Parts: sequence; C-alpha cells; structure tokens
Amino acid sequence: MADDLGDEWWENQPAGAAGSPEASDGEGEGDPEMTQQETAPVPALLRKTKQPKECFLIQPKETKEGATKTRRRRKKKITDVLAKSEPKPGTPEDLQKLMKDYYSTNRSVIELEELNLPDSCFLKANDSTHSLSSYLKEICPKWVKLRKNHNEKKSVLMLIICSSAVRALELIRSMTAFRGDSKVIKLFAKHIKVQEQVKLLEKRVVHLGVGTPGRIKELIKQGGLNLNPLKFLVFDWNWRDQKLRRMMDIPEIRKEVFELLEMGVLSLCKSESLKLGLF
Repeated sequence: MADDLGDEWWENQPAGAAGSPEASDGEGEGDPEMTQQETAPVPALLRKTKQPKECFLIQPKETKEGATKTRRRRKKKITDVLAKSEPKPGTPEDLQKLMKDYYSTNRSVIELEELNLPDSCFLKANDSTHSLSSYLKEICPKWVKLRKNHNEKKSVLMLIICSSAVRALELIRSMTAFRGDSKVIKLFAKHIKVQEQVKLLEKRVVHLGVGTPGRIKELIKQGGLNLNPLKFLVFDWNWRDQKLRRMMDIPEIRKEVFELLEMGVLSLCKSESLKLGLF
C-alpha cells in the first residue's frame, strides 16, 4: 500500500521538480530541448521599441549686422543726439524760432507776427569763447557809469536768467571781475522765500539779479520787482547740464521763460529800452 502511494506521488510531480527522479538523474546536465527553448531569440515584434526623440530647432544667433539694425531703430534721445553733435552758440534766430513754435498752437498769424522782435533789441551773442565777465564787459562797456546813476529800489539794471539755483551761484562766482562793487541779489527759490527777497529789494538798491525765470516771474506778480529800469536781460543760453540740455531744452524752463517775456519784457524790447543777450 505504501509503495502504491509513493509511485502515484512521483507521477504527479512536474518534470525537473526537486526530489524527482528526472532531477536527480540529470543533475549537472541540462535538457537539450529546454536549453534550446530558453536561448531561443525573442521575436522582433516583442522587443521594446525605442520612442522617437523630440527635435528642437535652434535659431541662429543674431549677426552683428542685425544687431546694428536693431540699434538704429531704437528711438534716439536728446542726449544721444547732442553727444554726437558739436555744440553751436545760440543766435537771436534761435530765440525767435522757439517763440513761434511755442505760440503757434494758440495764436493767429497776425499775433505771431507781432511777437517778432527787431534785430536792434539783441546784443552780440556769445561765440563760446567768452567767460561771463568778459562777455558782460563787451555788451556793457559803460557798466560802472550805469550802476552809479542807478538809485531805484525794487529794481535791477541787469537780469541774468538761468535754469537752476546751483547754476545761478556758479554764474555769480564767475562774474566777479565784471561786477566790482555792484550789489547782486539771488533770485531763485531754493532756501529763500519770496517775501525775504521782496524785503531785500525794498530796503536797498540792487544792480544785478541772477536767478530762475519762475522766481523772477513770482516777484513781478507780487510787485516786488519792477522791470521798467531794466536795461539788460541775459539768458544763460549755451550752458548744458549733465544731460547735455540747455535751459531752453527743458520744457518747464522754456514755458516759464516765455511767460516772463509776456510780463512786460517784449514791450520793453520793442521800445528799445531793453536789450537781450544770449550767453
């Protein structure tokens, strides 16, 4: 009975199982058919196919010629233009042209013609070779006599208009050789109140005033400065700031200058009692 059960158990075991006769008889040697089946090549369809890689097109680098064209299309600034051009001294025609451009939008043709100033009201323009003192001596050789005869308060004989308080201080220091004993007043807004300047003009006789158009305009409005005794009005025309701008290149300054001209300056020029200079 035990032998029959043993035989039946061996017949039910799979071929090559541990402890089976086939496994013990063939120990150390492989079945040729099994070896051939295990080493058979895998069909091509069953192989794992490689996925196609993505291709990226690299744009060619911009050539120097293309970069140059891009730079040429960039909008030019006033500093770029002025940096490459030689500065030219201002002329009376420059002032006349700026006046026409400024008033052309709100004035008729007849009114624009009335703004034209005669050539006789302009002094010799600076040719960029003069210092301020030498230029003032040239346009006003009789300054000493004029200042001695001037005794009216709340007025000046000469006004020098510039773009800023810092520039006004530079001009005052550079005109020492010309002014001599003349009384000079600073006419700008920085650190100085309007009422203080009004009191100074009321207390003493002043010969020279150096300042900005905005503050001079305000003094005229408040009655602290009378333009009738004024003989010379000089614009700091050719000087340029760090951005290479002249005073008339700055929109705010240009607007204040033309508003100042309309506050009696143009009428004095036409009557030939006032002369204009471009330094």
